[in-house]
Amino acid sequence: MGQGDEKDRVVINVGGIRHQTYRSTLRTLPGTRLAWLAEPDAHSHFDYDAQIDEFFFDRHPGVFAHILNYYRTGKLHCPADVCGPLYEEELAFWGIDETDVEPCCWMTYRQHREAEEALDSFVLGDPGDGDDELEMTKRLSLGDSPDAKGAGLWQRWQRRVWALFEDPYSSKYARVSYEHTWQLCL
Repeated sequence: MGQGDEKDRVVINVGGIRHQTYRSTLRTLPGTRLAWLAEPDAHSHFDYDAQIDEFFFDRHPGVFAHILNYYRTGKLHCPADVCGPLYEEELAFWGIDETDVEPCCWMTYRQHREAEEALDSFVLGDPGDGDDELEMTKRLSLGDSPDAKGAGLWQRWQRRVWALFEDPYSSKYARVSYEHTWQLCL
């Protein structure tokens, strides 16, 4: 996007990685932290080293590369190798609205929230409250099957719980659990 002369250039050190761009590029998204770096008095408001002429931020350098690319291209993509909460935190720090994430990356970005919501649906409330057990039974589709009537709680749920963790195609909760576990392994 923006280009300028040598005096328009700014060096931003994020987590030990130096990035160079133009102040005119930073002005493309007004109201954000990087746009404020383009202001004439930015040296007094941020961690600035006058000897080496660079700003320093102790943030995630890999995510910052994507954020800086957003200023350059106008397209905000979510890196596949960064977990959603970290990316969400970085967007908030830099003052970028999460709704600016490109449609092709939206599902990757939102995946952590959907996984949390699905896992929260398995959390039971007060152990003495029978309504929670009834609700969980409905959710797991155990209902009134003949083999479930006289069995204990674990015997009735055992098959479903095992399927949840062993067969990612057994339910939507199993897929979320599988994907979430897979991401944690990466």
